[in-house]
Amino acid sequence: MHTWHWRTWQGLPYLTCSWLEAWSHGFFTQQFAPRPPTQLVEVLHPQALVYRVKQVHGNRVLSTAEIEPLEQPVQELSEQESPSLQQADGLFSQRSQQSVWVCSADCTPVLIGDQQTGQVAAIHAGWRGTAAQIVPAAIARLQAEGSQLKHLRIALGPAIAGQVYQVSTDVAAKVGATVVDPTKPDWYDHPEALLSELERLPGSPILSDPQPGHARLDVRQVNRLQLEQLGIRPEQIAISDHCTYQQPEYFFSYRRSNQKQIQWSGIVSN
Repeated sequence: MHTWHWRTWQGLPYLTCSWLEAWSHGFFTQQFAPRPPTQLVEVLHPQALVYRVKQVHGNRVLSTAEIEPLEQPVQELSEQESPSLQQADGLFSQRSQQSVWVCSADCTPVLIGDQQTGQVAAIHAGWRGTAAQIVPAAIARLQAEGSQLKHLRIALGPAIAGQVYQVSTDVAAKVGATVVDPTKPDWYDHPEALLSELERLPGSPILSDPQPGHARLDVRQVNRLQLEQLGIRPEQIAISDHCTYQQPEYFFSYRRSNQKQIQWSGIVSN
């Protein structure tokens, strides 16, 4: 059983997962805003190099060798818009003492550690990235570097819970189609049938919604199913039950406030 622990740094709360205890890591809260990763790395490993990208809700995954580390602390907004940042939604390390970071405000932050190589990855998985299967794309890049599935430890951090995440049936179907039988192309023409199929799955990522043409979508559960379909065992995956929408005392939520405020998640390679 994986457990989640509240930690504090200078009186500020952040989350860690027992499944990733071999790596310095943290799922940070709104209390750390507006500190960027170049400052937050002090909480995890002050000597680690800092890497991040400009997130675009896609499925591009880069290695730390493909981008430059951040050196000087800058303000959050200017860093987010900096033209020097490469566009991607996933990063993985190639050397020790490299920290990789993602930001979120309802989307799922995914941190991965490889027990054998010490490599880590950080992934931003919103519904668009999940529909484009960004987490499997990150796993594929780690495998290309020599990772074996059995050595991976994966934690899905605080995100908006399915019970409160209303989306159109078209969006739900687009995301859910990644975990149903791909030999049935008519799924795309019959989203209601696809969602009914998904509702029958154990731990279904789809919940019913009283408003016609809508459904409740649990993005974390879709990512879990994608991982399990790759051959990753359920016990290798830890899923936080913290909801960014329902816990305003800890987390920013774009769905709740409609403001572009973010919290960071990061992990350091061994």
